[in-house]
Amino acid sequence: VLPTAFPSVVVQGTLGMAGAIIAEASLSFLGLGVQPPTPSWGMMLDAGRSHLFDAPHLSIFPGMAVALLVLGFNFLGDGLRDRIDPKMQR
Repeated sequence: VLPTAFPSVVVQGTLGMAGAIIAEASLSFLGLGVQPPTPSWGMMLDAGRSHLFDAPHLSIFPGMAVALLVLGFNFLGDGLRDRIDPKMQR
């Protein structure tokens, strides 16, 4: 049972990690996440929102970091699934 379920667990784990990163950044952006001495990309996006026209890099770089990290986890899960279980290839 475990060898059959392992590829699905790996894919779900990496997609879950990507979802957790998005959830944490979203909650921190709304002010419902971690508290201020703890760094968070969501809080960085929220802080840069008021300076969007005079210092856009304050929002662009944290937003790109979140997007690239989530994209990386999605590609990692897809690549691991293809490597572990070649029968599931498209």
